[in-house]
Amino acid sequence: MLIRYTKNAKGKLIRQAEIYTKNEHNIPLNKVDNDAIRACDRLRREGFQAYIVGGAVRDLLLGKEPKDFDLVTDADPSKVRKIFRNSRVIGKRFKLVHLYYSDKKILELATFRSVEASDRKNIYGTIEEDVLRRDFTFNALFYSPQEEQVIDYVGGVKDIRKGKVVSIIPLKDTFVEDPVRMVRALKYSVTTGSKIPFRLKRAIKKSAPLLMSCSVSRLSEEIFKILQSGNSWSIMQLTAEMDLFHYLLPEIEEKFHGRGGKQFHKSFFKSLRRLDENVKRKGERRRSRMIRRLVQPSLDSDNIFDTPDLEYLDVVKAAKQAILPMIAPNRDVEDAVRLIFKVRNVSMPKRSYLKHPDRRRAKRTRNRTKRPIASSHN
Repeated sequence: MLIRYTKNAKGKLIRQAEIYTKNEHNIPLNKVDNDAIRACDRLRREGFQAYIVGGAVRDLLLGKEPKDFDLVTDADPSKVRKIFRNSRVIGKRFKLVHLYYSDKKILELATFRSVEASDRKNIYGTIEEDVLRRDFTFNALFYSPQEEQVIDYVGGVKDIRKGKVVSIIPLKDTFVEDPVRMVRALKYSVTTGSKIPFRLKRAIKKSAPLLMSCSVSRLSEEIFKILQSGNSWSIMQLTAEMDLFHYLLPEIEEKFHGRGGKQFHKSFFKSLRRLDENVKRKGERRRSRMIRRLVQPSLDSDNIFDTPDLEYLDVVKAAKQAILPMIAPNRDVEDAVRLIFKVRNVSMPKRSYLKHPDRRRAKRTRNRTKRPIASSHN
């Protein structure tokens, strides 16, 4: 193992990072995304640093196939934009760059963040500062495909091997800065097979109410990530144990404690198990299928399909209510409801077809073109 040193204020050499060679980390280069390798190489040729970072490195070390490859560099977004023609700068506060490839693949490229940076401060820094802005040690590893080396400033490789979730930012601060990290800690615990140390568990339970301050869109996105993980059953069970489930899906959680709560609890988590099977076996990614697994137990428990003169819009409204405050595109909710009618072998109510806004707009346009032109002699 190689060691990276730096000098302190007195000029004394101090140990800064551990560098694992390919014989030590055992990451096969052919498992690394080719476009990510080429993007790093291009930035290096232009005189910048460039690494694969975060979850992709973690998953490669665990022998898993990463879903996404995120990159990091010391080039600011404007310079990256000039280097890559297939790029686009996104973000209003902290700017990122998306690199677009065929098959709808997107690589996210960030600039090193300063220790003073946050979601609201667009301040760039060095790799040594950037690592301190990341959430957990196993997500703060940098991989250089050119040298095939893993650079570890915070002991993340050892924590992966020990099977521990370890926060980089002090526990008294990390969840105050970003409460969503609590949900991620539980998700990573399940997906990596890592244990949550006692102090981290205690901090999560104590900080759970902070989730009330999170934006609905961020929590909704995190729920979808859980549903797409193939481990939604285990993760959601853990969020319930750690007092977080109430802040994610309160309408569903309330049913756990109501009349017939035990049966509903069993039905809900059985539905998530079936979703996990489809994700793992078929690679299911459609959000409508995931919404269906979330809402069908609630609709069934309310006996909504036994309602006389059932209206399609009433079912859609009930489905949206079941997952509040989570938000989902209308089209996905509607498709989920249609699927529930189909699997229950229930006839769709009359006038059940909801036209999407783009279709309504197209119809209005067609109608305007058909109207007779008023005479100018009136």
